[in-house]
Amino acid sequence: MLAQRPIYDQEHNLFRDTVRRFAAEEIAPHFARWEEAGIVDRSYWAKGAETGLLCPQVPESYGGLGGDFRFNAVIIEELWYAGFAGPAADFSVHNDVCCGYLMSYGTEEQKQKWLPRMISGETVCAIAMTEPGTGSDLQGIRTRAMREGDEYVISGQKTFISNGQMCDLVIVVTRTNREGGSRGMSLILVETDRPGFRRGRNLDKLGHLSADTSELFFDDVRVPVENLLGAEGGAMAQLMTELPQERLTIAVQSMAAAQKAYDITVDYVRQRTAFGKAIAEMQNTRFKLADIKAELAVGWAFIDQCLAKHVKHELTQVDASMAKLWATEMQGRMVDQCVQFFGGYGFMREYEICRLYADARVMRIYGGASEIMRELISRSL
Repeated sequence: MLAQRPIYDQEHNLFRDTVRRFAAEEIAPHFARWEEAGIVDRSYWAKGAETGLLCPQVPESYGGLGGDFRFNAVIIEELWYAGFAGPAADFSVHNDVCCGYLMSYGTEEQKQKWLPRMISGETVCAIAMTEPGTGSDLQGIRTRAMREGDEYVISGQKTFISNGQMCDLVIVVTRTNREGGSRGMSLILVETDRPGFRRGRNLDKLGHLSADTSELFFDDVRVPVENLLGAEGGAMAQLMTELPQERLTIAVQSMAAAQKAYDITVDYVRQRTAFGKAIAEMQNTRFKLADIKAELAVGWAFIDQCLAKHVKHELTQVDASMAKLWATEMQGRMVDQCVQFFGGYGFMREYEICRLYADARVMRIYGGASEIMRELISRSL
């Protein structure tokens, strides 16, 4: 289901072959070690840059491929289908989330400075939204950036930050006006070599083990006012504009991972026997797998509709919320069922289905929990 879909043309399919080779040659040999270490090698980013996998949507004038978001989607699909959720998530935060904010809201000077470095892998980017006391409720953030002359002084704490250990640049959601509510929030670029910036521990997670995820601390970090991304007080509007792409990204991730779980389960039940015959020959197995196959087909069709809208800049918040809600909830249900077909072996980490099960759980939480997606969708009723 990944390839040969009408949403993609020949150029995208050729690019898919490149991504597939990259996964086999540059991730597979190192993946087990990265999972154990809780972080990828920095060389992973350099190799990704050499292959053209970093920020492919950036115009050629900044050193990018000048592709549309479908090139990003190809990277997402292939790396997640390969089963490499951690390294894939690292790239996705950099490519599909952070890069979008710089392209949409960066000044020309900011674009000239950061986009080429992000494409080359010299600069790894993260975005810091979540705080210990706030999850999906972004209006509750407490990190502050107070203006002092030509500088902002940033103080606060963030948590669950993807690329937190590896990043060189952080897009920080801050409060620049104590009284401004959602209008008092701004996005500020913070270089991680600035005094007062500290990384906390690399968090120990259920899944996505090789994706470094960190606490970040800002102790009176001073940055020039030129590091403001977009308009002061405009963060909420910026987030609402960019979050649909992030949620579509997560939906694509879930679909690719779910497809992989289904495919390896079909292979397994054809080989595993019980009561003298292959599990695949039992009606219960066939019917449940038929349901999963149908759900996957429906999911891919809707994802492709959303990709087509997004390429035309027509993807709405409701579309993206429905895509994320449906794909991640479907993934959770079907991977759970696939583990059941594996029996006790499905509970063993040496079996890929076990890792796919663990990696699936967070998909219904990050990028906006399923409950938030339902709230956003309900507003359009």
